[in-house]
Amino acid sequence: MDHRVQKVIRLINQSPTRELRLSDMAETVNLSPSRFYQIFKTEVGVPPTRYLKSLRMKMAKELLENTFLSVKEIMLRVGASDESHFVRDFKREYRMTPSQYRAHHLNGKGIADLASK
Repeated sequence: MDHRVQKVIRLINQSPTRELRLSDMAETVNLSPSRFYQIFKTEVGVPPTRYLKSLRMKMAKELLENTFLSVKEIMLRVGASDESHFVRDFKREYRMTPSQYRAHHLNGKGIADLASK
């Protein structure tokens, strides 16, 4: 994998809740945003902002499974600032809203059970 992409992935993983714009990521490795976007997408398979959102959604999923924090508290912990976007992104990733996910998880139903319906 390209060392510049690895550097940005390390940066993202160290602090996934930090506000990172594409231009910030590109500047970290001395590339233009468009060039960095192309390299990242080629190496990872998704755009850098999608990678970051996906990481945040995984964190949110773990918090939903392991805590009784409200959706709003979880949203703030993972670095999301807009609840409607957070819910939409979570639903895109897991095919249900955070509240629905928690209800199914607490009832012993997993994502695989829901996907097979």
